[in-house]
Amino acid sequence: MIELLLAIANISGGLLLGLATLDKWDGERDFFNRIAGVLAPFDTVIGLALIILAILEFWDGLLFNVVSILGGILLLTHVFGKVPALETSLRKLSAKLMPFKAIIGIGLIVIGILGIF
Repeated sequence: MIELLLAIANISGGLLLGLATLDKWDGERDFFNRIAGVLAPFDTVIGLALIILAILEFWDGLLFNVVSILGGILLLTHVFGKVPALETSLRKLSAKLMPFKAIIGIGLIVIGILGIF
């Protein structure tokens, strides 16, 4: 059950993070923009789900779960200001990951699809 939830969170987070690249592939249909518009209000929940579920399943697929945790950190960037004790270190990590946002997003989609099967 946890694997399926993690796969859904991976695909959802990947759509949000990889939207810039997916939009280029989509052309003028705006399919991915519409999906991301529905998912955008839930980015905090998806980010938390990515981190928590990846930690619960950490040893089953180490590389996949590390990518899920990194995606969760990128989705929770706007929340880090509310955690004063960890704010500076989490913001630095998030800033270092930002150039790889689309790559991590596409990776999350692939991992999510592989996780379903």
